[in-house]
Amino acid sequence: MTSCIIVHPSFDRSWPFSADYFHEVWKKQGDVVFIRLDADDSRTLGQIVPEPDQIERLVCLQASVTVDCLKAMSNLREAVFQTSLGEAERKYIKDAGIKVYHHPSVGFWGQTVSEFGLALTLCGLRRIPQIHHEIITNQKPWNYGYKIGPNGPLRGAQFGDDPNFTSGTVKGKKVRVVGAGNIGSRYASFMSMLGADVAIWDPFASDPCFHRAGARREWHLDELVKDAEIFAPMVPLKEDTRGIVTAEHIHALPKGCLVVLVTRARICDMEAVRQRVLSDEIALAADVFDIEPLPLDDPLLGRHNVVHTPHRAGRTIDANREWVTVLAAQFLPR
Repeated sequence: MTSCIIVHPSFDRSWPFSADYFHEVWKKQGDVVFIRLDADDSRTLGQIVPEPDQIERLVCLQASVTVDCLKAMSNLREAVFQTSLGEAERKYIKDAGIKVYHHPSVGFWGQTVSEFGLALTLCGLRRIPQIHHEIITNQKPWNYGYKIGPNGPLRGAQFGDDPNFTSGTVKGKKVRVVGAGNIGSRYASFMSMLGADVAIWDPFASDPCFHRAGARREWHLDELVKDAEIFAPMVPLKEDTRGIVTAEHIHALPKGCLVVLVTRARICDMEAVRQRVLSDEIALAADVFDIEPLPLDDPLLGRHNVVHTPHRAGRTIDANREWVTVLAAQFLPR
């Protein structure tokens, strides 16, 4: 008996390193049939797999599956189906006693996204991308001469931050997070480890989520935003989270607050975010936006108080491998 991995390019487009890593993991355990299809290959699983009755373990990544395919795999015992299954196929799988494994959550990219959030936070605090870009064509940023503004000093030796917005170290900052899930709890733990005062609002999370994050539980979102120096809404976009951070919440953020966006932008009232950013009232460090891709004439682009990246927080080689690791661990040991 052997194992089989079938992958279609439609899966590779989203997770380009996962199928090969699955192959790498399973090769250490025994024989594996590994087949990568062409984009125009519309054959069903049963037409693709040689000696289907020899397959005991299967990972089917976007290949078509029929009841006849499954019947041909008379010794199939365990499977992952990352593809659309009809009612007849699901019934056959259940009746045949085939164990089907799924991801229990989207935790496979939690570390990747939360670390990106940390990086955006540091970049927003210290204006790293803006200064990096400026010194390519301009030597003025190298001038740290003393400069004073209407409200006090603006520059000095090696000081390139903007004192009008939250800047400097994470340590001592009031970090306020929406969501204590796979991403928010990790991000909060990073902030706590760096010495921030961290609070999280999440009415659905259990107490251990807050303990893991090293954060205080805030029971009211209206209260969470009032003293935020760094504000990070980190929940997935669903019907019940769309616009959960309202315009009133955004306008309640203190002047100078740094807003960090790495999950989905539309969990916030983005019109209010834009208004306050463009009015120089708050800073923004964002990987996700209300319009994607951002038009090249979008006023958020290139601003002194905005750090922007093109929706890339969730995809690393490590996230591709973790996608596999969580599934592979569910198969019976060999």
